[in-house]
Amino acid sequence: MATPDLDPLLLDPTRLSIVALLASTEWAEFRWVRDLVGLSDSALSKQITNLANPGYVEVKKGYVGKRPRTWLNLSDSGHQALRAHVAALNQIVEQSQRAGSTHRAEEPSA
Repeated sequence: MATPDLDPLLLDPTRLSIVALLASTEWAEFRWVRDLVGLSDSALSKQITNLANPGYVEVKKGYVGKRPRTWLNLSDSGHQALRAHVAALNQIVEQSQRAGSTHRAEEPSA
């Protein structure tokens, strides 16, 4: 069974959750992502840095009134990476199901 190309960056469940969440919206506020993913500010910041370096996530900083805010957006390459990663996961599932349906093992004796 050939192994599909999984994105190493998206193998981490936390990063995959962040990317999947951002795929459903545009320019999400940092706090909203933090709360939905269930991370501390510092943990989310570290994961966003990991996703921003290859260009998967865009970060915009600004102010609402006098309060600093950070907004996050999944870039086009981030959308492409997520689609490819999900397709690879689906391929693994389909290959495994096909292999399982063609395999006829004898039942173990008691």
